[in-house]
Amino acid sequence: MHVSSLGFRTDLALLADSGSVVEDRGTHLVVRSPENPSYFWGNFLLLAEPPVPGGEKEVVAAFHTEFPQADHVSIGIDVADLTDESRAAFEAAGLTVDVATVLTAQRLDPPREVEADVRALEGEDDWEARARLSQQLYPSTSEQAFMTYARQKNAQERRLVDAGRGQRFGAFVDGALVSTAGVFVTQEGVARFQSVETHPDHRRRGLATAVVHAAGQHALDRLGVHTLVIVADTDGDAIGIYRRLGFADAERQLMMEKRSGEWAGLDG
Repeated sequence: MHVSSLGFRTDLALLADSGSVVEDRGTHLVVRSPENPSYFWGNFLLLAEPPVPGGEKEVVAAFHTEFPQADHVSIGIDVADLTDESRAAFEAAGLTVDVATVLTAQRLDPPREVEADVRALEGEDDWEARARLSQQLYPSTSEQAFMTYARQKNAQERRLVDAGRGQRFGAFVDGALVSTAGVFVTQEGVARFQSVETHPDHRRRGLATAVVHAAGQHALDRLGVHTLVIVADTDGDAIGIYRRLGFADAERQLMMEKRSGEWAGLDG
């Protein structure tokens, strides 16, 4: 299956290179992260095209066949949007339809100075702090379940770091990690951002801007990258940060999901 979406192409490249399995079924891909089954967008279906009218429930059933133990449903489609009828049918099947914005940049505008130490993560303590920061953003999810998930995500990223494919940067205030962003090469000349997160008590202080800039500049200066790719909620606050740094809208990425129980609020 040929994937045309830049958002999904970069997603798939990082997943495959960090230990996930991508199975090509011709009309769709099945993506599995066996070491991290609760990673929603590490365990999903990617369809080449929307289903024929009335086929939306069959797609959801196909997900459950592939992932019988999953507490979620995650389905992407390699198109920019759905018809109103298809969107309504997926929503009737219990899914939330989200059309995110994929942005690109070839250079970054400098951010304002911040009162923080901005640097790459180093060693076990820094990476554990990154998992703890993520966990604090989702207090409704059990700490044990979330930390298992977060540490597995760390393990996947650290494989990319060890391979020289990129780095995760953090902003440290009084020694505590309060904001973080990662960026990793997906193909020659292209790098994709991953998981930009900031503690609620430290937002609106320019810290997310600082870590995105630091990570992006690292990729441009040291990894031979000419194009940076980042994905944001179309109606979220973060997209304004990225645009101010010099990112421009490139395309839309269609993702649908259903989350249950304590995972309902997780951005994963």
